[in-house]
Amino acid sequence: MTNVPPAPPDEWLLGFARALRAAGLPITADRERTFLAAVAQVGLGERRDVYWAGRATLTCSPADLERYDQVFTAWFTAGPIGQTRTVPPVHRPPAFQASLEDDATTGEGGTEGDDEVVRARASAQELLRQRDVAALDRIERAQLARMFERLHPVCPVRPARRHVTARSGRVDGPATLREQLRRAGEPGPVRHHRRALRTRRIVLLIDVSGSMSAYADSLLRLAHRFVQTAPRTQVFTMGTRLTHVTRALRERDPDRALVAAGAVVPDWSGGTRLGDVIGAFLDRWGRRGMARGSVVVLFSDGWERSGPEVLGEQMRRLRALAHRVVWVNPHRGKVGYEPIQQGIVAALPHIDDFVAGHSFATFEELIEVVSHA
Repeated sequence: MTNVPPAPPDEWLLGFARALRAAGLPITADRERTFLAAVAQVGLGERRDVYWAGRATLTCSPADLERYDQVFTAWFTAGPIGQTRTVPPVHRPPAFQASLEDDATTGEGGTEGDDEVVRARASAQELLRQRDVAALDRIERAQLARMFERLHPVCPVRPARRHVTARSGRVDGPATLREQLRRAGEPGPVRHHRRALRTRRIVLLIDVSGSMSAYADSLLRLAHRFVQTAPRTQVFTMGTRLTHVTRALRERDPDRALVAAGAVVPDWSGGTRLGDVIGAFLDRWGRRGMARGSVVVLFSDGWERSGPEVLGEQMRRLRALAHRVVWVNPHRGKVGYEPIQQGIVAALPHIDDFVAGHSFATFEELIEVVSHA
């Protein structure tokens, strides 16, 4: 392993995790923290230890291993993976933890020498990740908009009907027989195959009614990231009518994409008829194939102007077609929330995952749920 760069080791290791995310691996903030904790246990002295710590915490399927090895070799340019080389000791200043409460509040045992202790405080970016996006001011919203570039959603996969060649697994009888014939009957290698993998379609249905207006901008930015990094994503807005906005969100610049989406959505901050809108989606797009076997994600607080019976029936139809139904409620992660709205009560029996969606951290968790659906 080459010498550690002058940057702090944590930043160096986080840079490696972000390089993996850029390569397409579903790296979340929780996995980054687990990776740092694992490296802290094994140490930075041996390249092999860092390799296995990352492989155990940053990969989630055999399909990730090849890309992991490539990025690891490129990031730690020091010869073949697994080679043992010593890193010069890195000087780490002592870390001190302190409360995030006001400095005026001191705990027991405080002395005058405590003023010399460097107090560790959460970064502004980490605090922003946990904030409710509806409560952010203009400057904080601009900072949050830049953070969306860090998100890299990926489509979940499913087994396909066709098979591909594999090194192990089920024996491929026809291929093995052809190999024997090619060798004129002489014994040859046994051929194997496995089911190929295909990506599932992702369908996002975003409520842009008045009760969701404070979250609409952030939810559309999230949808833009899905469209940009997971090409099989389709996006609709829901209000008093259903609007297909996927084409507008294909614009690479997020601000231009949101302007284009706003130009085609006629019912911003209006009423909501969730049952009728979902029924329109199923009748026009869903039954024709868009919802079949797809992961359908609904963003709504559940306020329904029509009767809940209509919403319950349409959710039942949607669940019968989709592979998985995820409902994202911005109030789900708040203290004291109870799913008592008539729309939520009617929809819950037909939902696979009921998750929060009020902060950047919950958006990261949603991406993890969808990628493993």
